Amino acid sequence: MDFTFTEDQLLFQDSVRDFLVNEVTPQRIRALWDTDSGRDDALWQQLAALGLTGLTVSEEFGGLGMNELDFVLLAQEAGYVALPEPLVQTAMVAVPLLSSIGGDLAAEWLPKVAAGEARVVVGLAQNRLVEDAHVAGLILLQRGGDLIAVTPDQVSLRHNDSVDPSRRLFMVDASKATAVAEGDRAALLVGAALNRGALACAAQALGLAQRMIDMSVQYTSERQQFGKPVGSFQAVKHHMANVAVRLEYAKAPTHRAAYAIANRQAIASQAVSHAKLVACEAANLAAKNSHQVHGAMGYTWEVDLHLFMKKAWALANSWGDAGFHKSRIGERIFADGADLGAGATFS
Repeated sequence: MDFTFTEDQLLFQDSVRDFLVNEVTPQRIRALWDTDSGRDDALWQQLAALGLTGLTVSEEFGGLGMNELDFVLLAQEAGYVALPEPLVQTAMVAVPLLSSIGGDLAAEWLPKVAAGEARVVVGLAQNRLVEDAHVAGLILLQRGGDLIAVTPDQVSLRHNDSVDPSRRLFMVDASKATAVAEGDRAALLVGAALNRGALACAAQALGLAQRMIDMSVQYTSERQQFGKPVGSFQAVKHHMANVAVRLEYAKAPTHRAAYAIANRQAIASQAVSHAKLVACEAANLAAKNSHQVHGAMGYTWEVDLHLFMKKAWALANSWGDAGFHKSRIGERIFADGADLGAGATFS
């Protein structure tokens, strides 16, 4: 079994990284905090022009017809720049959910998403607050055992603050709604959306961790004490090395989870939970250790570190917290007749 990415996937990642690093700067993110929506329509159109909003939309509806494994590396790059726009949620959660629902709803909204004309967001029971509901053309919500679809004129929104100033969270009250799935079918759709949402968080957490490492290495290379860069001190090296090791060990489970979802494997739920746990742990450790090596500067609002640190904290509790995902893994490990051990790795 070959888990390596193709040359095309890696080249696409490089091109997206170059674009995002140049366009989504900390200064641009800070400027968005002072706007009413906190979102940048011009940037969304740029993402659409690159084909990113339609990457997982089928070719039938104007997209590129790719899957979660194709997008997971791009989600990492979105995390690296702390992208405020809901690109990752759109491509990894909303589009696959719409495609699974199918019918007139998919035929109406998927071409709009691919063209960058509309944002579609998803709210499940694990996320009582819906991110970016205020800029969405369509909101897909879990209500009890049903999955419903609502448009802005059918809802009232109540804003809630987040630890991450870039996030816009809303409690959605749907006065009128259309049920698009019920019963067992709704449960299957919700479960798949939850897995994709957790995978999206894991992938972004990898990018956030890498960005905090890079920022800390740069800062400690420039900051001097006793006539030497503080980055040359062994204790500082150990802080960053510990994060780098944790990050490297989190990449394989995240990519494995993307493979499992893209190929509809039975272990997808457990693979996703494993990925989210280890990726968010790596990002949280990166935040903690980067904060320490920045010293008192790390506490200041002016230092960009907190843009990435706070997003990592927010993602850790989105699409299922650590307790939820540990429970899912525990259910598999302790199930009767569980197929565990080295011999079951590729079964």
